[in-house]
Amino acid sequence: MIDRAPGDELRALTGVRGLAAWFVVLYHLRLSIGGLPSVLQAILAKGYLAVDFFFLLSGFVIWLTWNARIRVGGIASVSRFLQKRIARIWPLHLVVLGGAVALALVLRATGRSDPQFVFPELPLHILLLQNWGFTQHLSWNDPAWSISAELAAYLLFPLLVMVVDWRRLHTLLLIAIAAATLLVLHLAMAAPTLGTDIPRYGLLRCLTEFTTGGIVCALWMRWRGTGVSPYVALAVVALTALWAMGTPETLIVPALFAATLLLLALTAGRAHNPFETRMTHYLGEISYATYLSHFILWKAFKLAFVSNATAVSPAMIALYLGLVLLASMALYHLIERPAQRWLNRLPSRMRKGSGEGRP
Repeated sequence: MIDRAPGDELRALTGVRGLAAWFVVLYHLRLSIGGLPSVLQAILAKGYLAVDFFFLLSGFVIWLTWNARIRVGGIASVSRFLQKRIARIWPLHLVVLGGAVALALVLRATGRSDPQFVFPELPLHILLLQNWGFTQHLSWNDPAWSISAELAAYLLFPLLVMVVDWRRLHTLLLIAIAAATLLVLHLAMAAPTLGTDIPRYGLLRCLTEFTTGGIVCALWMRWRGTGVSPYVALAVVALTALWAMGTPETLIVPALFAATLLLLALTAGRAHNPFETRMTHYLGEISYATYLSHFILWKAFKLAFVSNATAVSPAMIALYLGLVLLASMALYHLIERPAQRWLNRLPSRMRKGSGEGRP
């Protein structure tokens, strides 16, 4: 879910995004994998936290790519930013949602139903407004709730850029603002986990972490090329220890992920970085398709091939994961990228069609 200008990409962050997307996939499978050891099941049960990393990463890269452009270009740059974001997220979302609608209609035609498919709420999902406080539960394509929340972050981002330039603030003040922002999330949620009541808290979760991601980017721009990365690594270890000792997840995990993101950015480009291999980078490139499609694919897969959804054999799980990978590749190359390019070129085609610029 990232726009990039030439030279903007940090390959390690793209690779991590791909691995995080597969963590979400396994999170949704964990209760169905027959014979899965309890330790692995407990680890996969935290897969929803990958979304918090996505929000931080999105704020980081979008601030890196668009902060200066919007600050210099004004309204024209804001318009271009929003157009590119919609071109990035909306077409594939509509295609996957269309697949969900088709599945719901097949179920209806065969005398079955699924409480997941709530037709009165479909317009909210089409417009990506489903997680703006209009509903009290997730429906249709569950992972798309975070895309709905990100749309709100995109709309507010230009206002944030106009109000404050993180680059001009003192380092200690930046860290204090980031800490206060994440503290607001913790206090507002007052919940045991970050995954609690997503329709109620998901939007706040996105906005606070997205904002923090921008601050992390400003710190990275200030510290890259310096010797600060060992100290950031120590912060990651300390925050991990605090989490292990029982510090509330809503307080410690966003801070831990922010420090981890900063460390990944500071160490990007180093030799033998496992997050920058060709394979991990490609998984990152297709990660939006993986993230958005796997939930509906799992529903369809269970209906077609699985009789006992609580004890699926490893062979069938492997088959499903292979299908997710193939579907991600197909959706990325045949839908996501072509639609993005077409929509990004639409304004220039419209200007040409209207004769703008002719003598």
